[in-house]
Amino acid sequence: SFPVDGQAPAPVCARALAAARQALAAIGALNARRSAAAQPTMTLDIALHLGDVLYGNVGSASRLDFTVIGPAVNAASRIEALCGELDCPLLISGEFAAAAGAGAKLRPLGRHALRGIRQPQALFTADLA
Repeated sequence: SFPVDGQAPAPVCARALAAARQALAAIGALNARRSAAAQPTMTLDIALHLGDVLYGNVGSASRLDFTVIGPAVNAASRIEALCGELDCPLLISGEFAAAAGAGAKLRPLGRHALRGIRQPQALFTADLA
């Protein structure tokens, strides 16, 4: 989570994009070591989206969970689900791309249908290096 909270969104988006790249690079390095040792590897898919969320503890005294909910969470989940289909470990929503600005150097992937969302959504990706 990278809260914008009244800040200019472009620097916040830049930090989120940098963190996503760093996480994917770390998994790539880990997978290279594990593969060389004939151990199982893992995949990591990341979706970056910008929107309002609600968060907090949900449940009862005997079972309390911290969770994040809202339409932005649902959209991010639906975008992440397309990573395999689009063969792209990093997908970025149109909202995030607009807030990130031209300096983010994102590559458009066209408009895609997301389950539970009426209109196809513009998706983007970025070079991982």
